[in-house]
Amino acid sequence: NQHLVPKAIVMNDGFDWQKDAPPGHPWESLVIYEAHLRGFTADGSSGVEHPGTYAGFVEKIPYLQSLGVNAVELLPVQEHFSRTALKRQGLKEYWGYNTLCFFAPESSYAARGEPGCQVDEFKTLVRELHRAGLEVILDVVFNHTGEGDRFGPTLSFRGIDNQTYYALGGPGEAPYSEYLDEAGSGNILNAESPAVRRLIREALTYWVKVMHVDGFRFDLATILARRGGRFDGAAPLLLELAADPLLSSVKLIAEPWDMAAYRLGGFPPAWGELNDRFRDAVRRYSLGERGRTGELARRISGSPDLLAAKQSRALSVNFVTCHDGFTLHDLYAYNRKHNLANGEANRDGSDHNFSWNCGAEGETGDEAVLALRSKLAKNTLCCLLLARGTPLLLGGDEFLRTQGGNNNAYCQDNSISWVDWRKLESEAGFWEFSRRLIAFRRSRPLFWGEGAAPVLRFPGGDLKSPDWQRSRLLVCLLAPGEGPEEGPSAGASRRQELLIIFNARSAACHVALPPSAAGRWFLAADTAREAGRDFLLPGEEEPLSGPEILCAPRSVLLLAAGNAS
Repeated sequence: NQHLVPKAIVMNDGFDWQKDAPPGHPWESLVIYEAHLRGFTADGSSGVEHPGTYAGFVEKIPYLQSLGVNAVELLPVQEHFSRTALKRQGLKEYWGYNTLCFFAPESSYAARGEPGCQVDEFKTLVRELHRAGLEVILDVVFNHTGEGDRFGPTLSFRGIDNQTYYALGGPGEAPYSEYLDEAGSGNILNAESPAVRRLIREALTYWVKVMHVDGFRFDLATILARRGGRFDGAAPLLLELAADPLLSSVKLIAEPWDMAAYRLGGFPPAWGELNDRFRDAVRRYSLGERGRTGELARRISGSPDLLAAKQSRALSVNFVTCHDGFTLHDLYAYNRKHNLANGEANRDGSDHNFSWNCGAEGETGDEAVLALRSKLAKNTLCCLLLARGTPLLLGGDEFLRTQGGNNNAYCQDNSISWVDWRKLESEAGFWEFSRRLIAFRRSRPLFWGEGAAPVLRFPGGDLKSPDWQRSRLLVCLLAPGEGPEEGPSAGASRRQELLIIFNARSAACHVALPPSAAGRWFLAADTAREAGRDFLLPGEEEPLSGPEILCAPRSVLLLAAGNAS
């Protein structure tokens, strides 16, 4: 009957997990890869049998292994709602941030058509990712729902108990007739309500216990940490999660802001926090702005000025690009956003991108411009992967995926947002650089966390205290501490000193080499070199002679002391 709507599907919980176990990577070993489940394989160039689905993502797991990442952060995979206004424009709620059901995987991502098959397909994805050594972190949206403002559809909580589930209190004809909207989506859930907190805890428990996921990235997490209508680092939900034996054992990452609050560093010590200050520092330094060197030094040190209370510097989740904003390619190909396809006359999306087109807006055949763009992109990856903290890499950035300058592609379920895998071939050199850089980082986990108290110094270009107000040169010396070595990667490479030279100047400069306990410095990477020689394989690093090294304009050098391999 067309007038009957099923309220639920009875599921068979029997699933062959095949002795599945979480990889359990420590924070300091983690390299997170952010991906949209559908967009990762939806394009025909992906070559998978089931494009845009859980099954299609499984087919790409060997690729993720070859890249070297060990955690996948998936944009929302909970069943979500697409607004009618978008559909009328031929658009769609692509990112999935308007949650409809907190306990159901998105049905449109299933390869098979029968009701409920998405549950087994999602479980299969998690099992196979775990088998490959990759953790699964879900981007979850508990701050608002797809019901929107008071003019939106009644889909669930509005019709169940509106005043319990939503934060109300705005002006209106009747008391509490308006929704508070600190998410910019029409409503926010009332996390001060015990019923809402119980719903959130039970949903998280379901995804961990039944679906075997390893952690969560909480969208606009400050909305969930309210007491008396204001942010509180000891809000009831945060305390309840800390007291839950299961949920306190998984990785919890906060997006520490919303439209009314910004609280980077305000979440509990065991939480990871998305560090947008890292993003802006790297972007502005890369542009060559004066006075940004000291800021970059603090960010690559793990942001101790912002996250002093954290259990580890690795809990700074560093990123330079993510789904929300320019891709790495577009960061150095566009001076301004190009969002006309979104149907909002280019008014949507941020105007504060700290981007640079390197001399030509958008696509170009100018070899000099392309070479500069590639170098700046490599510099940016070096900042991300060689900094203290946990790096979050936007999927496709490793081979310079583009969105044509669209920095808010939330509604573009098409080639604008989908990964074009042809770029993997055309940017094979950049991909190889990315792969080698990730491998370099993962072979030295003690440098990036706090486990062995690594020493971090900034000797400056002339071995004196650098003038961080005027200088655009940053020299960073990393020396391992004396803590115990653990794990299969323990060995001489973890005890090396590392020297990282960041030059944002438009001119080359000579940099004095500091003395090394190991005696000799070896060149491991130079972003100014051509592909294939920009990051040298272990055992192929070039020994340096003399007291200094020449650093090319707008480039990064990576040196290792002693036996570089």
